[in-house]
Amino acid sequence: MVLNYIWIGFFVVAFVFGGVQLLMGDTTIFQKMVDSTFDTSKTAFETSLGLTGVLALWLGIMKIGEKAGAVNALARLLSPVFTKLFPDIPKNHPVMGSIFMNIAANMLGLDNAATPTGLKAMAGMQELNTKKDTATNPMIMFLVLNTSGLTIIPTTILAFRASYGAAQPTDVFIPILLATSVATLAGIIITSMWQRINLFQPILLATLSGLIAFVALVIWGFGQMDKDTMGTVTAVAGNLILMTVIVLFILAGVRKRINVYDAFIEGAKEGFQTAVRIIPYLVAILVAVGVFRASGAMDMLVGGIAWVVKQCGLNTDFVGALPTAFMKPLSGSGARGLMLEAMKNYGPDSFVGRLSCIFQGSTDTTFYILAVYFGSVNIKYTRHAVACGLLADLAGVIAAIAIAYIFF
Repeated sequence: MVLNYIWIGFFVVAFVFGGVQLLMGDTTIFQKMVDSTFDTSKTAFETSLGLTGVLALWLGIMKIGEKAGAVNALARLLSPVFTKLFPDIPKNHPVMGSIFMNIAANMLGLDNAATPTGLKAMAGMQELNTKKDTATNPMIMFLVLNTSGLTIIPTTILAFRASYGAAQPTDVFIPILLATSVATLAGIIITSMWQRINLFQPILLATLSGLIAFVALVIWGFGQMDKDTMGTVTAVAGNLILMTVIVLFILAGVRKRINVYDAFIEGAKEGFQTAVRIIPYLVAILVAVGVFRASGAMDMLVGGIAWVVKQCGLNTDFVGALPTAFMKPLSGSGARGLMLEAMKNYGPDSFVGRLSCIFQGSTDTTFYILAVYFGSVNIKYTRHAVACGLLADLAGVIAAIAIAYIFF
């Protein structure tokens, strides 16, 4: 519903801006807007085609990991921590398994596995709910963990960067990992304080301290390097981690005695289907954003924000990427369209292009997740879920900007 209004708004605002510019003497403005619809629809189709191979590759690898038990292994690893974050759920309750599986699948970028387990987890928590129309503390913590979007491998973003011709598609891998870690950490802390969960329990304290130390150490370490060295180390580390994941998944599959090749083919087919399935969505959002930009409305919006930022004495390089950050809590496909639009207009290796990718990977679509998960169990009163989710998003946006300045 939200995306429906946003999509309509792009066209209506663009038409109004076009009318104003026509009255001011620009007789070509509507021709530019119409030309933009053709150009961006073609771009959307070409982008999807370019994405097909990379998506097929990564979803194939992820399917091997899934069948090899990577999700189960990660769920077991997370178990001691998440039992402390959900104190209202009875120990060893079956719903905990669904929660662990959902978070693990999200971390591995397995959306197809994450959504069903997420809906199952919500249904299980609803069974424990004494007020069926009101969100419980465990539900809200679960939603915030989803909306903060901790993902170890941002497959789609790397694929889009490759399709747009980035020199090093994986150069945003570590920045995204850091930004999404900050968003998740902020979400856990904010929600725990709201729900009065004791963060000083040994396991929780050790985990949060370790996450903070990891982020701080990586940022400090890269802060000591010059830009060239940082770029080299980022590329080497990012590619090394990704290749290590590929090899470990394959070896895990061999150990489990699954047919690794068949598992890869099964996942690759899903990748092809996904690339075809997103064509209408890409066309819809890219055409709307293209018309919005052709009308001059996007330039005015970005220019206005840049003026405010400049008046505050701050650097304005990041402003061009902000539309992606604004859209992300509302719509994943909308934010993806704005990310692609930024890479097209500024270049995939530009500061704005890279920052848009980091924004896209740092958090998840807060309102969409709230609507789908709460809607599935008929929750009407969401309590502090929206506030905690948006505060985690804000932390992710701020972290993304700071990290982008350090790295790029």
